Amino acid sequence: MALTCIDVVSFGYLHDAPPEATITLDLRRHFRDPHVDPALRHQSAHDLPVRRAVLSTPGIRELITAAALLADSYDAGPTEAPLTIAVGCAGGRHRAATVAMTLATRLSKTGTRVRLTHRDLDKPVITR
Repeated sequence: MALTCIDVVSFGYLHDAPPEATITLDLRRHFRDPHVDPALRHQSAHDLPVRRAVLSTPGIRELITAAALLADSYDAGPTEAPLTIAVGCAGGRHRAATVAMTLATRLSKTGTRVRLTHRDLDKPVITR
C-alpha cells in the first residue's frame, strides 16, 4: 500500500518540544554542529557552505539513507497511515534543516509525494 504523502519536518530542540512524528532523528549529539563555526553560525541551510559542512559530516549520508529505507519499510506495510519524519538539532537552522531537505529530495525522486516543513529554520540564532 503506498503512502499518500510523507511529511518531513525539521526543528530545533531549543525552540520548543519536538513535533509529533512516527520517526524522530535527533542529530544533536552525534553529528558536527556548524553553529560552533563563527563563519557559519548566522547562516542556515539556505546557504551552500552550511549544506556542504553538514553533508560532509561522517555518517550523515548513511543516516539519510537509513531514514529513506525506514520510510520505504513503512510504505510496504499493509495499511495506509500518515508518516511523519521529524529531524531535530539544537537550533533547527543547520543540521536538521539540511538533512530534512536532502531526505525530502531523495524520497521525492522515487515518486513519493513529500511535504517539507522547516519549523525553526528562519528563527533567530540561539545564543549558547
